[in-house]
Amino acid sequence: MKTNLLGVINLIHENDELEHLTQSRCLATVPFGARYRLIDFVLSSMVNSGISKVGVFAHKKYRSLMDHMGSGKNWDLQQHRHSGLFILPPATDDIQELSRGDLYHFYQHRDFFNRSPHDYVVITRSYMVCNIDFDAVLRFHQQKGADITVVCKQHDQPLSGKTRKVRMEGDGRIYAMQDHYGRMISDVSSMEMYVMRRDKLMELVETSLAQGQDHLVRHAIFSRLHELKVYGYYYDGYLGAVNTLSSFYTHNRNLLRSDVWRELFYQPGPIFTKVKDEPPARYEAGSKVTGSLVANGCRIEGTVVNSVLFRGVHVERGAVVQDSIIMQNGRIGRDSYVYNSILDKDVCVEAGRDIRGVGTSPYVAGKKKII
Repeated sequence: MKTNLLGVINLIHENDELEHLTQSRCLATVPFGARYRLIDFVLSSMVNSGISKVGVFAHKKYRSLMDHMGSGKNWDLQQHRHSGLFILPPATDDIQELSRGDLYHFYQHRDFFNRSPHDYVVITRSYMVCNIDFDAVLRFHQQKGADITVVCKQHDQPLSGKTRKVRMEGDGRIYAMQDHYGRMISDVSSMEMYVMRRDKLMELVETSLAQGQDHLVRHAIFSRLHELKVYGYYYDGYLGAVNTLSSFYTHNRNLLRSDVWRELFYQPGPIFTKVKDEPPARYEAGSKVTGSLVANGCRIEGTVVNSVLFRGVHVERGAVVQDSIIMQNGRIGRDSYVYNSILDKDVCVEAGRDIRGVGTSPYVAGKKKII
């Protein structure tokens, strides 16, 4: 199945409050769910929707992005003339140019858009953890005769990540939007996914830049709500806006619920990631694991409770890991206790240590630390 959509994953100036977890990597490649990266969810949704050409607009700290994405073969996106995965880094390393908005960077790579045979484009962020059918969004967009369609989520409780609130009229037309830190009262949030005609996007790029404006949402859409037909499409599946530490912790631990796991990873299609061959997890005599997500390559000698363990984690004898997230190749020393914590990859907890987060604030350790 092919769709008339060009995919764009926009990493430029993503709203990032993950602190230690993004010191040496971009938000898109933050590990999630024991074996995935954040970008895997939106990219897999594009592939499952029949999108055959995807451009990833990289910005800063994108070495890990290049390593993870490779040629795109794990998502069946090997490059051909009008298909494939294209990582588009900034056209310059000048600090002032890097600080400019996404429209400027779209313009620098305008050949990517102009050479595409697709009539429509979907522009997304990397940190929206969901499983969505973009072809259904395109059909809604065409039925409404919209200039721009914004994918939205209606929620009873505030989302734990940073999102833009929107307000709609009865027919679904959006008449107000706010930035991430505004105080608009609304139970509808934008998922930062925008569908429009490719020529309309290039028109907005050129018009906005000519007026000294260079941000897609803040300038090209906010300021034109009165003249553009902007409609909201309601997404009714699981959503995690993972751009803060609290949302990262919350949505990782939500995966311990089987209903969330099944909905997120299999409906409407599977989530793909970079393949790494690892042996099965090994549970030694005397180990105890309850309510946890444990990836391949782990070795468990101690106790793991309500936690997420990434590939290659070693929990030594007598150690207890509870309500925590331990990333790749972490080691928890003998008789140590780790509670309410997030440990980045290659973190080593020495024997006999007691590591605890406080209240709703988990303890966080950056990469390759010995604690």
